[in-house]
Amino acid sequence: MIDQASGLRALVSKNGIHNSKFITIASGKGGVGKTNFALNFSYILAQEFKKKVLLIDADIGMANIHLFLDLDPVKNMKHLFMGERIENIIQKAYAFDALLGFSGLDELYEMDDMPMQTVIAQLDAVSKNYDYIIIDTGAGIDEKVAAFLRASSKSYIITTPEPTALMDAYALIKSMYNMYGYESFKIVVNMCRDREEGTLTFSKLQISVNKFLDIDVDLLGVLPYTDNLKTAVKKKELIAKSYPKDAYTKSIRQICKEELKIEPKSQERFWQKLFHFMGKS
Repeated sequence: MIDQASGLRALVSKNGIHNSKFITIASGKGGVGKTNFALNFSYILAQEFKKKVLLIDADIGMANIHLFLDLDPVKNMKHLFMGERIENIIQKAYAFDALLGFSGLDELYEMDDMPMQTVIAQLDAVSKNYDYIIIDTGAGIDEKVAAFLRASSKSYIITTPEPTALMDAYALIKSMYNMYGYESFKIVVNMCRDREEGTLTFSKLQISVNKFLDIDVDLLGVLPYTDNLKTAVKKKELIAKSYPKDAYTKSIRQICKEELKIEPKSQERFWQKLFHFMGKS
């Protein structure tokens, strides 16, 4: 057992992440289109820009991306913590890969160091095979969402022009900054009548963040309201696949282009940081 533990630690050290860019997607409240953004963003990066993408459903308790991707929900992250090999859990979804569930993540607090080292080693090893790892967290802010944000070098915050959504987005940013000093946020304003409404919404958020927190946030993109998104959701389809010429799809495509302009940053030991922030060594 000692030799096995030593070998896993060596693997973790050797396989520090050099090629992957982690992006955590969060929102201050539910119903702002966070998961739809994560799904279509992943699809366009992989399908149109030929990037290797892994989408992780980290919405604990409300994991649902399998519904849009026609994947087997039984194969999920919980089984990784039960000893299953990660290559048997990751599933192919269109042009990208998906890791479902995280429904068993609460159980990590009861795990001893040996199984946790095994989990971390597997996650580290597989992560370096991807250009982007997109993490769709739960809505709001709790210790698990905070851990994903803190471990990421960059986070996308999804909001809408609705006053409560804007207020909750600010509350999330405020909490992360005041509690952890985290300030790497990019903002996506969804469900806008037009570009002007989106930029005005962002300006309101930016002014509050500047004034009360003395930090800055960037506007990543504005997504228009579209009935085609409702249609795609009802059919459990991706709008980017079913309606490639829709304004919503075009806007996410532009966000992908902006993201691709940024030189990928090495983010070693993401998973070690994540579980450390969750209280595991």
